[in-house]
Amino acid sequence: MIAAVDTNIILDVLIPDEPFGQSSRALLDHYISRGQLVICEVVYAELASMFRSEDQFARFLAETGIRLISSNARSLYLAGVKWTEYARKSGKGQMTCANCGKTVNVACPQCDTSFSRKLRVLADFLIGAHALTHAECILSRDLGVYKGHFKDLKVVSSL
Repeated sequence: MIAAVDTNIILDVLIPDEPFGQSSRALLDHYISRGQLVICEVVYAELASMFRSEDQFARFLAETGIRLISSNARSLYLAGVKWTEYARKSGKGQMTCANCGKTVNVACPQCDTSFSRKLRVLADFLIGAHALTHAECILSRDLGVYKGHFKDLKVVSSL
């Protein structure tokens, strides 16, 4: 089994005394024993700041068995499509629950004008599309974006 790993799960393990540190470590151990753990370029870049050198980072990845798998054209295209769908909905006053992924319309109770909000960055969609095209599931605590925008992606959480 190939499992993609989101940045938050690995940070839980790297940062001392993180509230989800133990459960995220158990999740990683479980999936390491069942197959391979992979990350995409975005997760790689987000994790790089946690290490003093590229060599130290490479050793961490080798010791944990986490592999960097480059995105392909399909996953990059899918990320763009999913982000565009999200941006169109967000521009019309729709908001997505960060926990369950449900989308609701949000409007001012006085004048019925749709609320607007800051859009999520493309990185979340690159991670989700990479997981969908290169793995059987994603290990993450960020349930909303993946459940809400990648319906066919199995999301496994340490929550």
